[in-house]
Amino acid sequence: MQDDQLLRYSRQILLEQVDVAGQQALLQARVLIVGLGGLGSPAALYLAAAGIGTLLLADPDEVDLTNLQRQIIHQAGSIGHRKVDSAVQSIAALNPQTKLVPLPFALADQQLDEAVASADVVLDCSDNFATRQAVNRACFAARKPLVSGAAIRLEGQLSVFDPRLDSSPCYQCLYGTGDETTLSCSEAGVLGPLVGMVGSLQALEAIKLIVGFGEPLVGRLLLIDALDSRFREMRLRRDPACAVCAVCAGRTSDA
Repeated sequence: MQDDQLLRYSRQILLEQVDVAGQQALLQARVLIVGLGGLGSPAALYLAAAGIGTLLLADPDEVDLTNLQRQIIHQAGSIGHRKVDSAVQSIAALNPQTKLVPLPFALADQQLDEAVASADVVLDCSDNFATRQAVNRACFAARKPLVSGAAIRLEGQLSVFDPRLDSSPCYQCLYGTGDETTLSCSEAGVLGPLVGMVGSLQALEAIKLIVGFGEPLVGRLLLIDALDSRFREMRLRRDPACAVCAVCAGRTSDA
């Protein structure tokens, strides 16, 4: 680690849970962020500020005026430009030492599998159920920890699914096949600081996973009620009949 890096990250190196070894782990880490909207914006900025070595940024969309109320990585001058390009510009201005890999398309199939396999941790910051299910499947197939966040209206939630742990449930254990008609933010609305809170917590969980301190939200679902400023937690268990994590666990055992 160079002298300027020791100075830049000195405040978190001072933490006994991080120290120099933990900072070195962050500098060598690769994190995939799927979605550069309200959740992905603060997550990407905080991870870059923390010194993550490489960020893979995936989003097929362009910046729209309605995004600016909550997607803080984008600026008014970015309207009409690709979100990945806007995010790259903002992150590079914050920390030019972070390597950025823009993925300006909807990750699916082989491209999704390859992106997940190349990362140490994956953050699902997407806004649709099909993408969440696909990312979950890819993470469990590749045995990569997944930090999943969501927010709508005045409600947020967060969990970590870690296929490296036999006891960890997955996204499908929680939601099953789900309902693809779930309302989006464009239909139901969302408050900006709420997605900022959830995205920041996603960054925190990713840092904990990479450095290896604290207790990640594995087997736990954090629920945020922004209306009354309340937090509560639900315990989650792996579904032994789950078509994703149970199947992947079986494949690992066979191997």
